[in-house]
Amino acid sequence: QVQLVESGGGLVQAGGSLRLSCAASGMIVSVNAMGWYRQVPGKQRELVAHMSSLGSANYADSVKDRFTISRDNAEQTVFLQMNSLKPEDTAVYYCNAGGRQSGSGFHPGGFWGQGTQVTVSP
Repeated sequence: QVQLVESGGGLVQAGGSLRLSCAASGMIVSVNAMGWYRQVPGKQRELVAHMSSLGSANYADSVKDRFTISRDNAEQTVFLQMNSLKPEDTAVYYCNAGGRQSGSGFHPGGFWGQGTQVTVSP
């Protein structure tokens, strides 16, 4: 079975950095689109960044130039490097596997991790 396990969340001060990890099993990261989403109470889950199977990266405007998505194919792990964090980045962050480009957007695949909490204090 496909399993995605996020880690690396925590509490940081504004301006700080965190590196989230998504360890995948039961699938091959290098041939799947991978994405990071985040969600806060009362809001829709928001696409933060995604990477195609070819390695091209895309970012939401709100995180562009601050976050970087990357992958380690040998370790079957996807990362989200988060720099210059702001309080508005506070959310539960989820890893997703198997998504697909669709028009101007991106539809997530059917596999999600359990989420990891990121809290940024002012």
